[in-house]
This record gives sequence, C-alpha cells and structure tokens, in this order.
Amino acid sequence: MKVMGGSQKRSAAYGPVHGLLPADTTEDVRNRGAGVSRQIAVLPVGSFEQHGPYLPLSTDTLVACAIARAIADARPVHLLPPVTISCSHEHAAWPGTVSLSSVTLHAVIRDVADSLRRSGVDALVLVNGHGGNYVLGNAVQESSARGERMALFPAAEDWETARVRAGVATSLLTDMHAGEIETSILLHTHPELLRPGYETSDHIADDRRHLLTSGMSTYTDSGVIGRPSLASAEKGKKLLESLTDSFAPYFSLLSEEPADSGPSGV
Repeated sequence: MKVMGGSQKRSAAYGPVHGLLPADTTEDVRNRGAGVSRQIAVLPVGSFEQHGPYLPLSTDTLVACAIARAIADARPVHLLPPVTISCSHEHAAWPGTVSLSSVTLHAVIRDVADSLRRSGVDALVLVNGHGGNYVLGNAVQESSARGERMALFPAAEDWETARVRAGVATSLLTDMHAGEIETSILLHTHPELLRPGYETSDHIADDRRHLLTSGMSTYTDSGVIGRPSLASAEKGKKLLESLTDSFAPYFSLLSEEPADSGPSGV
C-alpha cells in the first residue's frame, strides 16, 4: 500500500497560494524609482492564526497582500513580500496558530526600514492585516519622531469608509474576526481557499473587554466573531476599491518634500 505524503493528501483547492510574492527585478525597481520624487515601499504584515473552520490560517496575510497589491497597481510604490507571522497570542488556544513576540516584530520592521533607506527607499507603509499587531503603531510613532517616513494603513477610519461603501452590514466592533469583511475579501481574491461552513458560523460577542487577559477562547468556541454569512465577493471587491482610494492621502503625505527651513530668497 502506497503511503501518501502530507502535500499529496491535500486537494488542489487547499494547496499553497501562488502569485503572492512580487516578481520585480532590480531594473523594475530602478525604473519605477526614477519616475517619482520620493520612493515608497509597501510591506504587507499578516499573521498565521486560526480563522475558524472555513478560512485558512494565512487569512490575514492574504488580506494584507490583497490590499498592498491593489495599492501597488494604482500607485508607483515598491511592493515587498509579506511578513507572514506576527503577534497572534490571543489565538494560542487553537492549533496551527504561530506567533512572534512584539519585540521581534518591532525589530523586523525597524530592520526592513533601515535596509530600504540604505538602498534609496526612504518611506515605508505597513499594510496591516491583523488587529492584534498593536506594536506596529508604536513602530510608526517612533520612526516618525526620529524624522523618518513611515505610515500604518489602513486606519480604522479607512476600514469604516470601505465598510459603508461596500455595503457591509456588520459594524467594525461586531466584525472582529473571520467575519463579513475578511470572508468577503477572500471570496473575491481566493474563493478556492474557503471551506464550507461560513454561511452558518455567525457568532456575536461585542463585549470583549478582557480579550487581552483571557484570549479569544473566552468569547468564541469556533474562533469566529462576526457574521460571515453576509459575505460576498462583490463586497470584497468594493472593499479593496475603497481602500485603494483611501490610500491616496497617505501617498501624498509620504511623497511630499519637507518644508524649506532655510532662509528665504528675498
């Protein structure tokens, strides 16, 4: 009897996702940078954590990559490969979840930014796909205080604008994890990765005041908090379109030249 390996046991529908890594050459990067006043890199930051029984562990990475790629399609930015493991400690009760410490993630972001500046790219946008990556906000604050150019995207306001524009019924408070928004984006970008069950997995837990102390398992047995049954590919498409539009002021802010602090030429 032939024993099948792990990769052979998985069907094609649940195999690896291709096309997530940028295919740029050095010349592509050089040519793109020649046409802008200030070079900007975009770094998707995802996670590897449970997303209920129907979404893959890589959901946050897939979402961050979808947003970052939409931005790169619309603006002359350098698209970087994703950070695929981050701060998912609140999901530790579920098998498959893997985390980095906040100190490690902070160091990775700092190293990437430093490396980019050495190669002539002095602005970095962190496209965050995981709400638990609180340390990314600190990294941006500290970099900005040092006079470096860094931004965190999307902000809560960007998500709210996208939610309304896409017709997402669930509030951002209720749509916490593996809900209408994440399921919609994957239905649009990677429908082959969804398992059956999202249509019947709605679970509401709006009062999560002890989440950081007790973890997600205090508030959900399935790992889901939200209403994935309301998801659709069309909503996912509109969410990405709205976020792409919302990125415009971030691009302008990071691209602008610093004000001249020297003497005026009177």
